[in-house]
Amino acid sequence: DDCLDLAAQIKRAPARFAQRLAGRYLSLLFEKASLRTRVTFELAIKQLGGDAITCTGPIGEREPVKDVARNLDRWTHGIVARVYSQATIDELAAWSAVPVINALSDLYHPCQALADVLTLKEHFGRLDGLKLAFIGDGNNVAHSLMLTAVR
Repeated sequence: DDCLDLAAQIKRAPARFAQRLAGRYLSLLFEKASLRTRVTFELAIKQLGGDAITCTGPIGEREPVKDVARNLDRWTHGIVARVYSQATIDELAAWSAVPVINALSDLYHPCQALADVLTLKEHFGRLDGLKLAFIGDGNNVAHSLMLTAVR
């Protein structure tokens, strides 16, 4: 609930949070392209006063994921990764000293699930007692909703 409450506060009063990331740089690693995800993360970081550095292409081919993580945690204050494999997220998180945000992997899509649950909370005013049905493939969004909705 803390994450959802903070997101709701930022939505209600964005000016209060306009400099929360001032002087901070976040790496956006996009192994898997997405216009919506890239633009929304870049805008959010900018609206919070930070700067985004976007890198595209395969991760772990020219240099090991461990080296990518260790270099980025020296240069930036956080890593947002949209990748093909959850193993890449896990390895980035294992080797990085800065936060790693999963913007999508083959197994999970937690940012989408959090956005969906926030929408439900805004619409119904609460989450307690609600039942959620997911119609569709048992994909990364479904996995993340299962983990998010039970909390």
